[in-house]
Amino acid sequence: MMKNGGIENMCNQMESFINEMQELLKPDKTYIMNGSQHEAENLVDIGMKSQFDDRLVLRELNTTKFPNSYYHRSNSNDVARTEHLTFVCTQDKNFAGCNNNWMNPVIATEKMINLFKGSMKGRTMYVIPFIMGVPGSQYSKTGVQVTDSIYVALSMRIMSRVGNEATTIIKNSACFFRGIHSVGDVNPNRRFIMHFPEKNLVMSFGSGYGGNALLGKKCYSLRIGSYMGLKENWLAEHMIIIGVQSPDGNIVYFLGAFPSACGKTNLALLEPIFKGYKIFTLGDDIAWLHIGADGKLYAINPETGFFGVAPGTSFKTNPIMMRTLTNNKFFPTLFTNTAINNTDNTPWWEGLSDIIPSNMTNWQGYNYDLHSCEPAAHPNSRFTVSIYNCPTLSQEYYNPNGVPISGIIFGGRRSDTIPLVYEATNWSNGVFLASILGSETTAAASGKVGCVRRDPMAMLPFCGYNMVNYFQHWLNIGKQLKNIPKIFMVNWFRKDEQGNFMWPGFRDNSRILKWMLDRINGKVDAIETEIGLLPIPNNIDTDGLNLKPGILHELLSINKEAWLKEILMIDEFYKTFNNKLPNELKLNLQTLKRKFQEK
Repeated sequence: MMKNGGIENMCNQMESFINEMQELLKPDKTYIMNGSQHEAENLVDIGMKSQFDDRLVLRELNTTKFPNSYYHRSNSNDVARTEHLTFVCTQDKNFAGCNNNWMNPVIATEKMINLFKGSMKGRTMYVIPFIMGVPGSQYSKTGVQVTDSIYVALSMRIMSRVGNEATTIIKNSACFFRGIHSVGDVNPNRRFIMHFPEKNLVMSFGSGYGGNALLGKKCYSLRIGSYMGLKENWLAEHMIIIGVQSPDGNIVYFLGAFPSACGKTNLALLEPIFKGYKIFTLGDDIAWLHIGADGKLYAINPETGFFGVAPGTSFKTNPIMMRTLTNNKFFPTLFTNTAINNTDNTPWWEGLSDIIPSNMTNWQGYNYDLHSCEPAAHPNSRFTVSIYNCPTLSQEYYNPNGVPISGIIFGGRRSDTIPLVYEATNWSNGVFLASILGSETTAAASGKVGCVRRDPMAMLPFCGYNMVNYFQHWLNIGKQLKNIPKIFMVNWFRKDEQGNFMWPGFRDNSRILKWMLDRINGKVDAIETEIGLLPIPNNIDTDGLNLKPGILHELLSINKEAWLKEILMIDEFYKTFNNKLPNELKLNLQTLKRKFQEK
């Protein structure tokens, strides 16, 4: 039985897709989402009365401290992206590249169809028509996802523009994205996320976790999006978008790419320490980049929400995000796998407060022991919140043409070797530096501390095709630009011999942004070095910053022995691409080697 919450005269192609899904999935009911406020309230009400996996889907939180906010606890085996179960299914295996798991599309389709058959019996199939990007923009894209998860349906409402407007735009088009999702029985042995770039299709089964189930996010906006960008001459990137306003009122727009645990969201919602400076947020995770008619690089954020990691977020580290989480009016905010402070029915996670509440339920639903070595909240616990709640949201977020980019920032977590900040000498050099971006692993991540995991452009898990072609695509984009953005590398995580961080980070990172502004505006010179252009130390504003003598010099230093080891590691990483890398990247590496050999 189909209940149409959307427009009455649905387009034939969309209706055909829904009918096909009803036949395959066998839901008891079908509901087509219309995007209304009444719909959101109704879905929340259903979620608070429904059980899945022996637990309520949603629980209402403290209405005073966290208005319109709800708690969701997932299965303990379903708490993160499952990269080893994520596949790119292209006709040509080489096109997927060594950076992706590949499966023959015929075999993958058969496997998924067998899993999906009848998986929604006894459930409601929610049909989610959505838009990624500003409606009416030439850069926006449309899609339809089906799911049997109320949590996913509500989350997609937060993260994308869902409802009648999307249905109207889709009309009778056959080129909209199709996403098929069912949580199934949440069995990790029956869990797969299959991407079919050539068909504009994703099939996801067996997981309710956001990165695996919100198919408009990483699946469509990055993996499928990067493939579309290659074919249509644009870039889909794992990047923040911010505008930095100086006291004269001029706003310069930056992109920023960082692997996980490198301060990406904190930078996206940074509160500058300098009077007269402002930072406006346009996005914290995904950017679609296009070449404008004026030859500049423009960026839009296709999403409408933040799907952020909760642990470490606090009024000390990210006050703007905390204000966003408590500034809830129209869209419900969801907290997933945090702990619950039973005293006042609020979410809690490590880093939220200095004092650990004495009466808590942990992320698995048990009473939390204050003497436990285990965290109360899962390390990957999340919040899903509307971008419209953000007090620093830029008005240019609504611009259908996007914003012109003047600077691109790449950063990783490195305890040594990599300076606090430096600038690429040109676009080709910047692509090279971004291609070798890496972060040190932690014991929790790999059992081995300090190993550098390369994550080019912070896109290694999300590029939907061969990384070799991806690098060449970046180089080709640069050749078409008339106004080339400056490319900067940053490392907030350098440590001294005692293992202490040498740079305070957080709000003080605005000091580095200020230097970047000065470089873009031609106000300061830089020192040419073997690795790129380093700041003249006096040009970084340290007023009010209590740094020990010599620390800034050390943060900007280049250690020859460390860099010779780094070059060996880069060599090994480049070998994984079977000598197929673009010649420009090989030449940049050769130049880097020569400079240190001559030093």
